[in-house]
Amino acid sequence: MIDAALIQQCADPGLKPAIVEKFIAEAGSSDPLTVTVGAGDRVVLVPKPRTPEEALALIRQHVGKAVVRVGVTQYPAGLGVADVSELKPELLDACANIRIGTTLFGKVYRIVTKWYGSAVDEALDDSIYAWKTGYFEGRAVFSEPDPGEMSLAEPKQAPPELSKEPGSSEEYASEGALAGGVSVQRDTLPGDPNKAAIRIDLSGIGGRSP
Repeated sequence: MIDAALIQQCADPGLKPAIVEKFIAEAGSSDPLTVTVGAGDRVVLVPKPRTPEEALALIRQHVGKAVVRVGVTQYPAGLGVADVSELKPELLDACANIRIGTTLFGKVYRIVTKWYGSAVDEALDDSIYAWKTGYFEGRAVFSEPDPGEMSLAEPKQAPPELSKEPGSSEEYASEGALAGGVSVQRDTLPGDPNKAAIRIDLSGIGGRSP
């Protein structure tokens, strides 16, 4: 689990800590050296980096050939990069990764919230899914323009009886899949923002056409 003080210090100030905590818990990793490599609908198993240098070399090896997600927020490493030489070690620094990752996620959240028309609870879950796939309603969210400042819904606190217990299957499903930096197959595999199909689940939203 990422320390709350680190989130307070490093995260985009436009996002409430509760939003950042939920985002990292469901889409990120507790290990800043985590590198996840995806090719199409598959996850490529890669060796666990032991140092930032090994992690950066692994990122440079796969960027441009596959979808590479990095660090605490699983930031899309190839975003806006024309050459692998532009990739910086800051991607692997926990604070720097949280800063750039939450800034980008904030934009994604605002895009989704604007689509809903108001700060509804469903927007946060859809935003996290859009972060994982790179798409929302057929749009590549990372390259979409930022709609600007707006009110965003905060996650509701779960009752004590529904809270995740350490070691529970729910906890492993949300955080353990990427622990240790070794990727595993799962339904929320980050898609190629340029190639992935639309995978936003709108089945639970009434009164709208898919």
